[in-house]
Amino acid sequence: MKNKRYFGLIWISMLAILFACEPYMDDKPDAGIVPAPDASTLDFSIAPGDDAYHYNLEYLSPQINGIKTVSFNLGNNSKVTGEEAVGYYPLPGDYTITMTVKTNGGEASVSKSLTTTETDYSIFTDPKYVFLTGGVDDLDGKTWVVDAETKGHFGVGDANLADGVGLDWWSADPFVKEGTGAYDDELTFYLNGFEIKYDNKGVSYVKGYMKDDPALANVYLNPRQNKDDYDVDYDTPVTGTWSITERNGKLYLGINSETPIAPGLDVGALNNEYEILNISENYLELACFSAYENWTKWHFFLRNKEYEKPKVTFDVALDAGTEINEYQVSVSNADIPAGQSIDKVTVDFGDGTVKETMSYTDVVSNVYMRKGTYPVKVTVTTSVGDEESTFSAVIAENHPDYVPFLLAEQVLYVDFTEVQLAPVSGEDCDVFVTDNPSRIYPNKSSKVAFYSKTDQAWANANMQLPAGYRFDLRQAHTFKLMVYGKAGDEVLLKLENTDKGGDAWQTGTELRYTIQQDEAWEIAEFNFEGAAVQAGAEGWKWWSDPVSYDVANDDYYNHDFYNIIRIMLNANESGGNVGTHEFYFDELAGPHVEGLKSASF
Repeated sequence: MKNKRYFGLIWISMLAILFACEPYMDDKPDAGIVPAPDASTLDFSIAPGDDAYHYNLEYLSPQINGIKTVSFNLGNNSKVTGEEAVGYYPLPGDYTITMTVKTNGGEASVSKSLTTTETDYSIFTDPKYVFLTGGVDDLDGKTWVVDAETKGHFGVGDANLADGVGLDWWSADPFVKEGTGAYDDELTFYLNGFEIKYDNKGVSYVKGYMKDDPALANVYLNPRQNKDDYDVDYDTPVTGTWSITERNGKLYLGINSETPIAPGLDVGALNNEYEILNISENYLELACFSAYENWTKWHFFLRNKEYEKPKVTFDVALDAGTEINEYQVSVSNADIPAGQSIDKVTVDFGDGTVKETMSYTDVVSNVYMRKGTYPVKVTVTTSVGDEESTFSAVIAENHPDYVPFLLAEQVLYVDFTEVQLAPVSGEDCDVFVTDNPSRIYPNKSSKVAFYSKTDQAWANANMQLPAGYRFDLRQAHTFKLMVYGKAGDEVLLKLENTDKGGDAWQTGTELRYTIQQDEAWEIAEFNFEGAAVQAGAEGWKWWSDPVSYDVANDDYYNHDFYNIIRIMLNANESGGNVGTHEFYFDELAGPHVEGLKSASF
């Protein structure tokens, strides 16, 4: 009895619905001189179709000069363009069918009523209706979302291709529109009353021509560009009605609403109608023509919100190889669901060596030449996105074949225009590349770095060498830096060893330079011959590294130790942490870097 009562409820509620709501968007005739058709001369026929639920419609009026289109609003949420149409009416009711004729000079319409008395009970078990709505047992309807992790969840192609599905020009990569209003849209379809509910969480994602449509000026608010298209504020949820019709062997989903309902990206679907390319319990693939750009056909791929897609799973391992200082990366225990794939494995071994393989069963190996701890990043590219794993390769000793390459002259580390040995970052301060404020000798570079700190004593710009690289102070001990700021401001340059983690500051040795001129480029020099390890000069320490009063001539510190430069301005516990302090710097250079090869220069 429960199911019978529910069937009765559906029947009564469907009878109560009048499918009279016009779509929010309509075709606009071209301007011309041909008069608009006379509504009194328009006529069409309604005849029984293949069964009790289908009716054939045909344009009967004599030929009108300048006819552009004939269309039928079938009164069941569907609109068809053409001089012939087939309407599907699965439930008893009174339907108003309207034929509209558009010419270059205008348009006119004529309406007729159709009363049906039969119920097509097959819709309650028809797979496409059950797949779309959840069927009669799903009172809450079925909710669909954009399947963002699938390539081609959005797409566009040539509308003139007979077999085109809207993917030949662009097929969206997984999550390409992340951070826009596209991916949190929800479309819920109900069998009861053929109702649809659209919830965009307050923001919709639309094409530029949609946000510019005057008819939507009070609907799509506060447009702002985001990844080529536009986010707009749009108050939802909104409701409408839907229908499924069949024409020429194809299925079409029609949506009828006073304000827009779109599957993640509003492209202005022609007649608010989407071709159903595929429909199943968990996936819905659609395509539509744009009423605004009639040469385009758009593609959408949706997923049942409640469905958790099977994931590609696998194990990634980093193991020591059989050769000296060799490490190997392998992918194993891969579980790849039907329709998915592992496309590529990329390994960054942290020493500048990056290797790729298109076969995940391959073992990827690398031989390290210098001792050190290297961060290894493994990126496995699958059909639904990238998965990253990180490891550390610890190399205790240099490889027997390693031959140090040392330079006695200075090495340019970074000039912010062409050369960059390693990136320069800011800690507790702003550091960014900007135009040179004074492109005259001694610094004619087009780009330089700008440093700004506020109320931070030890805020620093820093350059950390890649894993396995260290500053070598044995043959050269001086670092140089172009500076531009206020006379009397003090620039500090400090060396540290980041292997010590949070205790790196205890390994530091530092020197200071006082700027001599206001707003003029000058060369600051920092000669570390005779420089002590921080606090070591005071004769006390609580860390394990030895005291040193001359890091340039101390074999513990002068090679294979320091790997980061920190640059500070007015760094002290009193005046240095109050107010804003700023200067420009450029052309950071210094001693040779261990681990570099001659080909690096």
